[in-house]
Amino acid sequence: MQQLNLPEYQFNIKKKENSFIILDTLRKRWVALTPEEWVRQNFVRFLIEDKQFPSALMNNEISLTQNGIKRRCDTLVTDNHGSPLVIVEYKSPSIEITQKTFDQIVRYNMVLKAQYLIISNGMKHYCCKINYETKSYSFLEDIPCYSQL
Repeated sequence: MQQLNLPEYQFNIKKKENSFIILDTLRKRWVALTPEEWVRQNFVRFLIEDKQFPSALMNNEISLTQNGIKRRCDTLVTDNHGSPLVIVEYKSPSIEITQKTFDQIVRYNMVLKAQYLIISNGMKHYCCKINYETKSYSFLEDIPCYSQL
């Protein structure tokens, strides 16, 4: 798979018929190894190993309903009380992150009300902090460690 703008990690990958599958440690099951899934697995490991995010507070492919439409956010990180803290949206490395990508994660956040939004295509990463009191947001220089959230 493509080298990403993230540290390198070791994964459980195996061939299944004519494609590959990867073990998703959060979902505890094997999933198809697509370019977007490669970004997800690497970024989740980055959050856990480099940013000290507790894996017990992280979930992949979280279902939500917005205006009667079922959607799924890629990764949701909660606080110790189970409230949404961070939403992460992934794209394949070949997909440019555009306003449409930000619109997508903002739609999810209209339901979840997380404090941080992260978008990554494995090459570029964006982190945004939401201030609900002032109804504003700010982009952060770096993705903070969990203890700084």
